[in-house]
Amino acid sequence: MLQLNKIILVGNLTRDPELSYLPDQTPVCRLGLAVNTRFGPDKEETLFIDCVRFGKGADTINKYFEKGRSIYVEGRLRLEDWTDKAGEKHHSYRVLVQNWQFAGPPKEQQGGQPPPQAKRATPRPPREDDIPF
Repeated sequence: MLQLNKIILVGNLTRDPELSYLPDQTPVCRLGLAVNTRFGPDKEETLFIDCVRFGKGADTINKYFEKGRSIYVEGRLRLEDWTDKAGEKHHSYRVLVQNWQFAGPPKEQQGGQPPPQAKRATPRPPREDDIPF
């Protein structure tokens, strides 16, 4: 039986990317994506989706993207389960980004400021959900 777990999204970043590193120094970039879908002339739905990229592409996303910038991502969905400090169980889906591309014109062509200088990663301790498997 054929099975497939693939998602393709084009949307805008809801916040600046967050870069961190695993204990083996593998870069991990977390980003939030807003994707709009129109239903007729006056109805619209916005989905807010958490995404994560591991490896070299994580550095590049952190360097060139910021809140509001458009991005195209391909990846797969992963269900994450965790228990909070109060003992309640939670579930959420996250997109593990496998491929990505710039979408839309560069920021300076959108009437904004030129792209910012490369951002520096803010070190933080790795979390259990940083492991990609």
